[in-house]
Amino acid sequence: MVVYSFYIFDRHAECIYKRRWVPRPPSVIGKSSRPTSETSATPNAMPPVLGQPSRTTDDDAKLIFGTVFSLRNMVRKLGGEDDSFVTYRTSQYKLHYYETPTNIKFVMLTDVKSPSMRIALQQIYINLYVEYGKEIVLVVKNPLSPVEHPGGVGVNNELFEESLEQFVTRVLS
Repeated sequence: MVVYSFYIFDRHAECIYKRRWVPRPPSVIGKSSRPTSETSATPNAMPPVLGQPSRTTDDDAKLIFGTVFSLRNMVRKLGGEDDSFVTYRTSQYKLHYYETPTNIKFVMLTDVKSPSMRIALQQIYINLYVEYGKEIVLVVKNPLSPVEHPGGVGVNNELFEESLEQFVTRVLS
């Protein structure tokens, strides 16, 4: 199983965390919507796809959130308020989705052969985000902790980064 990227969105549609692991293979440039690596000459910019202007990771995060938001709303309208979608698949990638009771959204893009990552996303939320996901360790468990991420300030914690890296490389590989 290959994990391409991982995103966390707050309840205001702000991307508060994004991480990419695998670059886009050269064989699919121009015909794929698979995420690309963040290792380009311009910081925070994607290598251009043939016939398209270059995209930033912020643009990708907005596209992913828009897709998740639209699918979630469509599923709820068709299936009722208690219904939700867990994953969807294209010919190039599989998107896995988990929403917490506080409307924090966890999204992971993997290869198409991956099993459902719902349990893995729950584990990331419970064991990593709640523990390390804010600026100070255990601040999520503090009821006085601010829930908002003003001005685009997101998850910025080395323990969270290291733990997520270990989780993806050891547990999901």
